[in-house]
Amino acid sequence: MTRAARRAHEAAPPRPSPVRDRILAAADEHFYAEGIRAVSADRLIAAAGVSKVTFYRHFPSKDDLVLAYLDGRSALERHALEQLRSQAGDACGTLLAIAGVIGDMSCSPGFRGCPFINAAAEYADPAHPARKAVAAHRAWFATFLQELLREMAIPDGAAVADQLVILRDGAMVRGYLDADPTVRTDAITRAGRAVLDGARAAGRGSS
Repeated sequence: MTRAARRAHEAAPPRPSPVRDRILAAADEHFYAEGIRAVSADRLIAAAGVSKVTFYRHFPSKDDLVLAYLDGRSALERHALEQLRSQAGDACGTLLAIAGVIGDMSCSPGFRGCPFINAAAEYADPAHPARKAVAAHRAWFATFLQELLREMAIPDGAAVADQLVILRDGAMVRGYLDADPTVRTDAITRAGRAVLDGARAAGRGSS
């Protein structure tokens, strides 16, 4: 991705376009199922049913498409978490709902783990735009958890949020590697409660 393209990507969202959406849908399906580097632009052009000229008009480089894919995944996850928050009614209920969704999702057909962890594994350079997009999403998620923990009056929210992120990451990887769905949601919930109980106990001990 050129510097100018990166600035354009950061400056304004692209205009809605059915063709662009079709290319993105093909990228989302194949990048997640097979890996980003394993899928060529030619395969996506064929899957989306567009010409090379049309493809590169919307995405001048593969990096541009990768960033759009990660942006789309981030937007979906943010929307889903905000919906859980509004439906759950309180912070504790939101955390329980998140645990349930992770458990259910990791048992679903075609689950291949966290798309952000998967993407980060394919780009060794932390300065690569894809890694920066992953880092930005993970920072948002940690902040989202910190807000919930603050509502619950959990002390040292940043450290506890880090522990919950580690728990979430482990659950996503385990969900991909282990096909046995039994008690997965229960295990995530119990581990999360242990983290919160430990934080509360530490807070009482230091007061």
